[in-house]
Amino acid sequence: MNIKRSFKADNASIGGIVGFVKESLEECGLNGKDVTHGCLVAEEVSRIIIINSKEDMIHVRIKKRFGNTHTEISSKGEQFDLVDHVEAEQLLGKESSAAAQNIIGSILIRSMAESLKYRRAHGVNIISFTTSKVKQSFLIQTLGAMFLAMIVGYILSKSGFTEFNSILTDYVLEPVKTMYMNGLKMVVAPVVFFSIVSCIVRFTDVRELGKVGGRILALYLITTVIAALVGIGVFDLIRPGGVLPTEVVSDAVKNITSQKVDVSIKDMIVNIVPADFVQPFLESNMLQLIFLAIVCGISAGAIGRYSDMVKTFFEASNDLFLKLTSMFIRFLPVAIFCSICSMMMKMGIDTIKSIFGIFATFVVGLLCQMIIYCIIMMSVARISPIPFLKKYPQTMLQVFSMASSSASIPVNMDACKNLGVAQKIYSLSIPLGATLNMDGTCVYMAVFALSLAKIYGVQLTEASLAGMVFTIVVLSIGAPGIPGSGLICLSVLLAQLGVPTEAIGLVMGIDSLVGMFRCMSNCTGDVAMSLAVAKSEKMLDMEVYRS
Repeated sequence: MNIKRSFKADNASIGGIVGFVKESLEECGLNGKDVTHGCLVAEEVSRIIIINSKEDMIHVRIKKRFGNTHTEISSKGEQFDLVDHVEAEQLLGKESSAAAQNIIGSILIRSMAESLKYRRAHGVNIISFTTSKVKQSFLIQTLGAMFLAMIVGYILSKSGFTEFNSILTDYVLEPVKTMYMNGLKMVVAPVVFFSIVSCIVRFTDVRELGKVGGRILALYLITTVIAALVGIGVFDLIRPGGVLPTEVVSDAVKNITSQKVDVSIKDMIVNIVPADFVQPFLESNMLQLIFLAIVCGISAGAIGRYSDMVKTFFEASNDLFLKLTSMFIRFLPVAIFCSICSMMMKMGIDTIKSIFGIFATFVVGLLCQMIIYCIIMMSVARISPIPFLKKYPQTMLQVFSMASSSASIPVNMDACKNLGVAQKIYSLSIPLGATLNMDGTCVYMAVFALSLAKIYGVQLTEASLAGMVFTIVVLSIGAPGIPGSGLICLSVLLAQLGVPTEAIGLVMGIDSLVGMFRCMSNCTGDVAMSLAVAKSEKMLDMEVYRS
């Protein structure tokens, strides 16, 4: 919807502008509160534009896109400062009512300074603002990008323009996806570090921190082991992996299997303490970053008169990198389109269909894991999971499209806040969960490893299965919460089970899609366990949770 009307640029037209805005917003389906708010803002914005107008007309446009309603008011005139346009003498009108109205208008404009957008183009001053924004708008854009990418990728893969497709993939789609993922990786380490530090500095009692942290880690370990067993259970029930194509993408397999992951418990514990302060940030080594964050957070409260200054610095840095992450997330639909379109063009729909059985088994395992979360919430925390199931699905779909547990940290923190979890809890549990609690990855490794073992005729004993559970738990703890890490872990697990590592080539074509489901399950487990800990520590606002 796009409605536009022009009015004379004088104060007598303000009433007509407000009437037009009201009528248009009602036509767009907005409720009374949003309509009233939109009219108030439109009145003040119109007054600003008219004061600075140098032509006879002022133009008003109402646009509705993806459920969001935007209002735009413009006219030619001199450039001005949006907030400080009203001089002190202008506020002191001859009539007290006029002065009061101007003062109220100025306060309204100042309070909305962040939401109002002012720009100037070709001598025209334009002020726009969002009158109504649906919560699902970002989700709609993301899902729209996914489906559009599937359609475009499928059409291009069947078009026969091989050279054009290769150029498009190599010079447009893959570079855009790579730049976006590099941007997310850039902020992962600072987000994890400053989130945990800013959380720890809020604890005045180290014993309270140890109690809360221990409870969080215990629940994460329990759900991790359960997830591995769930993966084995659903595979044994469904037993997928009957007929699959045997072609292997040799170059891609070489890139994946050439990477090594150390599964030694001793080395993992020893390497938690870094040799220097900078290297963990450069390598995004999450376990080392968590160690640094914990010792820095505890030390920050024990340095006397500088404690407050250091705490303020850590909290400000946390806000900075969370804001930076949210800025990257805005471009997610573009990255998703490029990623899925590239995948469709490379692998084609037939290859994706051929491994649907394994994928479907994996999804069943994730649903079982979701049921387990609900059982834990009811048995351990004594809370009903129904409000969680009503409120969290929107966030689930959002983190699904992000495909990165680490990049989803700000989104999950916001979800915890909306569910009534205290900041003390989620500022610690969510960053820890993004590194240590990879339940979706555990289900994935169990289902896919056993399915590939079946395809290649590898027989597994009970001892092999027990060792596999142990390896899955260790790998999930050490795996970074970024896209692509699942394939590396799977290659290590296959090698341990005696399955040829080239088997990865059979499933790597859908790793982007599978990674989205892994991320969704990982993040769901983090929030569910955060709720359980918050309730047990009496840090859950039940009114907010039930509302």
